Amino acid sequence: MLDYGYPQVTSTENLKSFVYNEPIVVTPVVNTGQMVNPKTASASAVHKPVINSVNASGKKTNSTNQKNEIFVDILERLNVLFSNNGYVLNSTIDGCIQMKSYLAGNPELRLALNEDLVVGREKSSAAPYGAVVLDDINFHESVNLNEFEYAKTLQFRPPDGEFVVLNYRLTGDFKTPFRIFPAIEETAPKTMEISVLVRAEMPENHFGANVSLELPLPKCTAAASCSLVTSPRTTGAHAEYSAQDRKVVWTMKKLPGNSEQTMRIKVTLNQPCTSSIRREIGPIGMNFEIPMYNVSNLQIKYLRIAENMPGYTPYRWVRYVTQSSSYICRL
Repeated sequence: MLDYGYPQVTSTENLKSFVYNEPIVVTPVVNTGQMVNPKTASASAVHKPVINSVNASGKKTNSTNQKNEIFVDILERLNVLFSNNGYVLNSTIDGCIQMKSYLAGNPELRLALNEDLVVGREKSSAAPYGAVVLDDINFHESVNLNEFEYAKTLQFRPPDGEFVVLNYRLTGDFKTPFRIFPAIEETAPKTMEISVLVRAEMPENHFGANVSLELPLPKCTAAASCSLVTSPRTTGAHAEYSAQDRKVVWTMKKLPGNSEQTMRIKVTLNQPCTSSIRREIGPIGMNFEIPMYNVSNLQIKYLRIAENMPGYTPYRWVRYVTQSSSYICRL
C-alpha cells in the first residue's frame, strides 16, 4: 500500500485481502534476444551522456555518429487584440532565447545581439531609426554581462541540456504578421452572412504553418455553411461548422506571406436576429506558427567559442520561431 507514493505496507499477508484477480501463470521465454529489434537501444541508453563521443578538445573518442553541437531557438509568442475594423488595440511580444547544448568540455561561448539594441522604453526616443527596442530583459544566472552595455555581447558557459539564456518583452506598436477583418450582414430576419478576411502581411518568402481560426456562433444557430476564397499558394485550406461546439473552424496547413484569404459563412437562426444574439458571435481566435521569422527583429549576429581550442569545431544551429499566444479579433 502506498501513501503519497511512499510504501506503507509490504507484508503479503496484509495485501492478500486487496488482491481479487486470479493468478495467471506466464510461460517463460527461453530466448528473449529474438524479441528485441536489433536497432533498438537498451534501456540503459537513456542514462548515456550526450557528449561522451567527444573530449574537451572536440575530438571524437569512439566511432559513434554523435556530434558536438548546440541548438539555439529565438522564440516569440504574440498577444494581439484587434478591433472589428482590423486595428490593433493591444499588442505584446513575450520572447526568449533558449539553447540545447551537446558541447564537450563545457566551453565558454560568446553570443552577440543587434548592435542597435535598446532596453527600456524610456530610452526609445534617443534610439536610432530602425533600432530594436525592448521593454525589459532578464538573463540566466550564468550569463556574464560585462560587454553587454557597449557591445551587446553575452558570455556564458552553457550547462548540459536545455536552458533559457534570456527572456524579453516588447509592448506597443509593431507590425503584426496577420491582420483579421470581419464583417457581418443580416440578409433576412433569420439569416446572416459573415465574412472573415485574413491578410498575411509578412514577406512572401515566409509563411504561417498550421494556421487555424475559430469563430463561435450564437446558441440559436440552426445551420451554417462555409465557402473559401484562397490564394493559389495556400495549401490544406478547410472550413467546417461544428454544431456540437457551435463554432466554425477554419484551418490552413500553409498560409503564404503577402496574400489574402477569405471565408464566407451563411448562418441560419432559429429565431429573428437581435442585438443580444449578435453579441454571441465571436470573438475570432487565431493560432499559427511562423518558422524562421520574428516580429521584434532581434537577431543573433554570431555565436562563437570564446576560448582558443584547436580542433574544437562544434555545429551551431539557429532557428527563429514566431507563435500565437493570444491572437484575438473582436466582432
